[in-house]
Amino acid sequence: MSKLAQRFFIFFFGVPAVAALVLLLPHRNHLALSLTVVAFSAMGALEFSIMLAQKNLRIPKPEAVILGALLPVAALLAIAFGLESGALAILVAMMGAMAWLLLSRVFHGGETLANFVNSVAAGFSTLLYPGLFMVGLVSMTRWGGSTSVIITTFLLMVFGGDSLAWATGMMFGKGNRGVVPASPNKSVAGFAGGILGPIIVGIGASLIFPRIFVPSFGVFADMPFVAGIILGLFTGCAAILGDLAESAFKRSSGIKDSGSFIIGRGGVLDSIDSIAMAAPVFYICFTLLFA
Repeated sequence: MSKLAQRFFIFFFGVPAVAALVLLLPHRNHLALSLTVVAFSAMGALEFSIMLAQKNLRIPKPEAVILGALLPVAALLAIAFGLESGALAILVAMMGAMAWLLLSRVFHGGETLANFVNSVAAGFSTLLYPGLFMVGLVSMTRWGGSTSVIITTFLLMVFGGDSLAWATGMMFGKGNRGVVPASPNKSVAGFAGGILGPIIVGIGASLIFPRIFVPSFGVFADMPFVAGIILGLFTGCAAILGDLAESAFKRSSGIKDSGSFIIGRGGVLDSIDSIAMAAPVFYICFTLLFA
């Protein structure tokens, strides 16, 4: 499938599917979305464990799946049971996972002990990526009646930035590619488009939904679009970094695609790399910038 065909497939099928998940299934604090995040985190961790195995950092695949899902599940349960702070639930889950990784290996000898450092390092890695980052998206579901609009804004920032990055890279990227060795096909023009897209979405959201995007700081009271610009800027930068980081992981492990689960995209990590890195940044920035 050509790159252009991939883009059309994602635009006409992928984006509407995600939008329907957010807008049509808001029940029980967007439980359907949270469960989808859990599933994608688990599959992403499995793909990441395969990359790590290329560097002799190996853990069993079932363990990678469980570790990948653990932290999003902890965040989901914290919201479902109305806990004041999901951070405590996530911390407990992290401590439990780390205890398991250590205790399940430290009392073994032979090959298990010889590979202790590699195995534990792989376990810690699959616990954190992409699961810990995807917790940011699950955490957005605690924002009540405004959740659908806010999550849709976030997804539009990521998808819009990705699409505009591709378009500007195609049109203006000739001669300014290769600035990042991990992803030599990326261009400066593409990076500019990837940041401009989220900024446009941030400005639009702050002006179209003034009752939701209410600036927390008085200095932005008469200029909510400025807070929207800041939100889009940081989210766009984080999304680009997420894409570049996953490219670096693949290049280091000698893998072209993280998998083949998503038609036109490759693996799960290929599809959620930008979302994973941008989600906690968006969550923190929105919390700070808007009431």
